Amino acid sequence: MHKTFISIALSALIFSAPLAAAPQQAASDLPASAVPADHAASAPEILPPGINSPATPPDIAATAYLVRDLQSGQTLASQNADTPIEPASLTKIMTAYLVFKALDEGRLQKEQMLNVSENAWKVAGSRMFLNPNTPVSADDLIKGMVVQSANDAAMTLAETLGQGSVDEFVKQMNAEAQRLGMGKTVFKNPTGLPEEGHLSTAADLITLAGALIRDYPQYYPVYSLKSFAYNHIEQPNRNLLLYRDSSVDGMQIGFSETAGYHQLASSKRNGRRILSAVIGADSTEARAAQSSKLLNWALQAFDTPRLYRAGSAVSQVKVYKGSSKTVSIGFLSDAYMTLPRDSIQNMKPILETFQPVLAPIQKGQMLGTLKMVQDGKVIAEKEVVALDGVQEANWFWRTWDSIVLWFKNLFGG
Repeated sequence: MHKTFISIALSALIFSAPLAAAPQQAASDLPASAVPADHAASAPEILPPGINSPATPPDIAATAYLVRDLQSGQTLASQNADTPIEPASLTKIMTAYLVFKALDEGRLQKEQMLNVSENAWKVAGSRMFLNPNTPVSADDLIKGMVVQSANDAAMTLAETLGQGSVDEFVKQMNAEAQRLGMGKTVFKNPTGLPEEGHLSTAADLITLAGALIRDYPQYYPVYSLKSFAYNHIEQPNRNLLLYRDSSVDGMQIGFSETAGYHQLASSKRNGRRILSAVIGADSTEARAAQSSKLLNWALQAFDTPRLYRAGSAVSQVKVYKGSSKTVSIGFLSDAYMTLPRDSIQNMKPILETFQPVLAPIQKGQMLGTLKMVQDGKVIAEKEVVALDGVQEANWFWRTWDSIVLWFKNLFGG
């Protein structure tokens, strides 16, 4: 197997208006951005690996950080993002994720009254001052956990969804973490209180926060509440950015004596949503300032244009041993890329496909990568997939293509 590279024309896509899905055309009539791989007039023999953005991130005073554009899914800058850290109250994002999942599936209702155990009542740290003799609604518990970072609320919700067992709920937390791809995260409790082996990373926590916003947008607005009162006690949201930046609409803060001050923040501006994680800052003020610096840099230094609409073809590639001789490749959903604002005009799009492409092919199967290159460096990349499935050909054509491939390999074709 080898790679084929095609330089394609995307300037009209990036610098003016997004392309609409093009009608089906014969291969010979395809526009420049959809030239079949076999017909490429010229292509570079090598392409530099990796992604190296020319947009220089600001200096961030923290143990670790990461900033990501959720529309494209691209990480724009990071430091020590895969280093295990104590997540502290950022843990509660997973607790909230599972609570929202239960609401969505009908296993929990907001108006449902829940009993408070003595164990939850006694838990250390931030609290909303629950009373073990007074049932409380799930809705109030959610607000207490999110706005006040209340450990007694998190424990009560965990015991409810764990059928009375916090350990059972923690198993659910870890199973969900694995499903979401949080490979370096291990939860030991639903609150984030210090416990040996209770670890995560900036990258994993950003993945979790992005999943919560994506999967449960109907519940996410609770993170924008600036205060919440329960039992005649009103407490403010400790996310300082909610009061300072109108584009910030949530997420979570955390603190531990050994790990320092953490903040996950989400900003939505001009149609873009940016998530930042700052881990191990020196103070409450520092974590807010460093988070603001990251968010503003990401929003000011980059744009996220739509390159292709869902279902539109980037190119066609030749298929061997298939019922069709070619397959269109592109994106099943709208394709966005986050690119440095100052240098978009100098980008060169390169389509990289893997050859030979053999049937059967499933719709959505990854067949290559669209890369944006500047000055010999890959700035951003996105996988391209088959837009249709291709079944295997009959015995004669499979045999014929096997012979063709044998000769191509023999003569280096």
